[in-house]
Amino acid sequence: MLQNSKLLTNYEGLDTPFLLIDKQKLLTNLDRLRHRIEGLGADLRPHFKTMRALEAAPYLLPNKTSPITVSTIKEAEALASEGYDNIVYAVGISANKLPRVLNLIEKGADLTVLLDSTEQAHLLNQFSADNQCAISALIEIDCDGHRGGIAPDDSKLLEIAQLLHHGAAHFKGVLTHAGESYHCFDQTSLRTAAENEVKAALNAAERLRSAEIPCEIVSIGSTPTAHNYQNLDGITEVRAGVYGFFDLVMTGVGVCSVNDIAASVVTTVIGHNQEKGWLIIDAGWMALSSDRGTANQPTDCGYGLLTDSNGELLDNLQVTNVNQEHGIIEAVNDASINFNDIPIGSRLHIMPNHACATASMHKQYHVFDTQYNTYEVWMRIQGW
Repeated sequence: MLQNSKLLTNYEGLDTPFLLIDKQKLLTNLDRLRHRIEGLGADLRPHFKTMRALEAAPYLLPNKTSPITVSTIKEAEALASEGYDNIVYAVGISANKLPRVLNLIEKGADLTVLLDSTEQAHLLNQFSADNQCAISALIEIDCDGHRGGIAPDDSKLLEIAQLLHHGAAHFKGVLTHAGESYHCFDQTSLRTAAENEVKAALNAAERLRSAEIPCEIVSIGSTPTAHNYQNLDGITEVRAGVYGFFDLVMTGVGVCSVNDIAASVVTTVIGHNQEKGWLIIDAGWMALSSDRGTANQPTDCGYGLLTDSNGELLDNLQVTNVNQEHGIIEAVNDASINFNDIPIGSRLHIMPNHACATASMHKQYHVFDTQYNTYEVWMRIQGW
């Protein structure tokens, strides 16, 4: 993987465990989805929640007015400080967040919040009136019974929208997230989930417009459905987050291959327990997270699959157990470990189950570009 002597020196000089980003894979992943969504006539509004590094923003977005999604106000504040101003905060709004939202708007950010209840609508109207502003809001639509939001045919949709439309706040449109798509494992079910998400969003928008309530934004998205839309007529934007890094959950869903995964945790083999058939490594849940997102998929990848330092997949090896700072690698599928091939001191790369969770365990990313022979350190935005 790292044939260039300078890059190899950078790589070997880093203490393990650390999070490595293959920049060329990252850029390929980003370009792939942007071309697909824009080719279908919608805008791509990437979700910043996975990368959360300002150094990544110029690759994620064409320019500073391009739309972006965040999951924390901290992300929005960091982006706005660098001039990125078209932001959707895609977590239900609460009263304690509103002063920070107002501060960002007063500094010039076009920040839109999310809600799904009359209580939140009243709250937003009152805060907007008290502060002589008009905070923009989207109503979350539940397209698959996954988490938050209201059904597109629920009477509350019009009630909430009317409150916002005639109140001090500013109603912008609807947003949905196809969370159940993470439980799809074949092309047919993925396309069905994608079509259902589009239909739910369009139905909600049509109900609003029929009631003479403007619906400027019709926002949909999840990484699995984003790669499977066939028709986006009437959809204004698509959101996706993990598609830049990808991970083993997305591999299991079927939207990427193992070779597309751009993020890995580099670890050192610190012990052999040949009696138990273990390789012991210096990466535990503090480096990998405790996410077991593949456990309910057809192929369980434990706490991560392994490659060698050249990126070659080590067949039938996976991290099967983690403590705080120790990980255990075992052979699966009736295979065995040749301990002579992986001596103590060897470096291995662990592909994450859930890139968002694994990335959150690291304060910085070590970004290697093997095409241009560059090495960078990207700092992760921490906190909420």
